[in-house]
Amino acid sequence: MTRFVVVGIGADGWPGLSGRARDALADAAVVYGSARQVSLIDGHVAGRAVPWTSPMSDHLRDVLADRTEPVVHVLASGDPMFHGIGTTIVNAVGRDRVTVISAPSSVSLAAAELGWDLATTVVVSTVTAPPEAVVPELGDGVRLLVLSRDGSTPAALAALCDDHGFGRTGVTVLENLGGGGQAMRSGTASEWDRTPCAPLNIVALDCRGPSASRAPGLPDGVYVSDGQLTKQTVRALTVSALRPAAGQLLWDVGAGSGSIGIEWLRATRDGRVVAFEADRDRAVTVRRNAERLGVGHRLTLAGSVPQAFAAAPSPDTVFLGGGADRTVLDDAWRALAPGGLIVGNAVAIETQQLFVDAHARLGGSLTRISVERAAPLGTMSAWRPALPIIQWAAVKDAATQEDS
Repeated sequence: MTRFVVVGIGADGWPGLSGRARDALADAAVVYGSARQVSLIDGHVAGRAVPWTSPMSDHLRDVLADRTEPVVHVLASGDPMFHGIGTTIVNAVGRDRVTVISAPSSVSLAAAELGWDLATTVVVSTVTAPPEAVVPELGDGVRLLVLSRDGSTPAALAALCDDHGFGRTGVTVLENLGGGGQAMRSGTASEWDRTPCAPLNIVALDCRGPSASRAPGLPDGVYVSDGQLTKQTVRALTVSALRPAAGQLLWDVGAGSGSIGIEWLRATRDGRVVAFEADRDRAVTVRRNAERLGVGHRLTLAGSVPQAFAAAPSPDTVFLGGGADRTVLDDAWRALAPGGLIVGNAVAIETQQLFVDAHARLGGSLTRISVERAAPLGTMSAWRPALPIIQWAAVKDAATQEDS
C-alpha cells in the first residue's frame, strides 16, 4: 500500500523547513503541491515535482488511488492538519498510512505578529466557505483571524463588518506571512481601501460594534418574510427544544422564512440543515436570510415533502413546521435514526390533533405555548395574546420505532 508523507511549508520556502522536512523531501521520488509550493522547492529535490491540476480535488483523488509509487510526498501550506490537505489525506486513506511533518500555521504566524493570544482568538476559514461565514462570529471585543480565499477577501470582510454595524472594527491584513514579500496593512472596516491584497493573506478583525450572542431569538426584523415566520419568543423556545449540537444534521420541514433552521445553525459552528420548502418564492427567501446571517453555506434547500425526503441525508434532528400531515410525520420519523429528536409546532387545530395523536403513538412530551404582549388600548395598554402553539417533542429509541 502506498504511504504518504505530507510536509508543511511556509512562504519562506526551503530555508524555513526543518531538517526532518528537508531530509524527507530530498529522498522523495515524487512531490505534489500547488504551483507556488512546487516553485519553493525548485532545485532542492531530485525527484519529480508535480503541480496540482484543476480541479485539485480530482487530481488528489487520482493520486490517492494510484499504487505505482511506494511513497508519495505532498506539500501543504503551514500546518497540514489545520484546514489543510493533511486532514483530507488522513480521512481518505487512514492515519496509519500518513506521516505529517508540520510547519507553523498561518494563524500562529499572524498571532505572533499581532501579539494576540491565539487561545482566545476565533479562527474562521473562507477558503471553502463564503466571507459571510464570519457574520455569526462578530461581537464587540471579539478578535477574529480569517483565512482568505484570495486577494479580494479582505475587502469583502470589511464590507460585511460595515453592513452589520461593525464599521469601527480594526482590519489588519497580513500578506505573504513568513516570506520575503511579507507586508501588513491596517484600517477600519468602514474606511477600508478596496484595492486587492496579495493572494496569500490572512485577515485580523478586532471587532468593535454591538454585543452579540449565538443564543436563539433574534429580532423578527432581521428576517425577510411574507408572514410565514416563527416569532421571536416561540422561535427561541423551539430552537432550544431542538438542542443544537456539533456535527448534527437538521431537517427543517416547511421552512417558511428559514428562521428555525438558521438559528439552529448559528448555535453550532459545524451543523448542517436541509430546509424543505415547496414554495419557490419562500425558498429564495430562505436562501437570502441564511446567506445574510452567515450560515448559507451550511444550508441545503430541498423541495416538496414527503417526496424530497428520499434524496436527503438521514437527519439527527427533525423540525416539523408548516404543512405537516400524517404521511410527512411518519416518513420523517422513519428517516430519523434511533436516538434522534423530532419537534413539531402546530397552530391549526387539525395539526395540533396530529401531534396529540403522535404523542399517544410515539411518546415524548406535549407543551402548550401561549405568549402575550403589551399593546395600546386607547390611552392605556393591555395584553394581546398570540395564537397558542402546541409543541410535540420526542426522542426515537428502540421502544418507539413504530413502522407507521
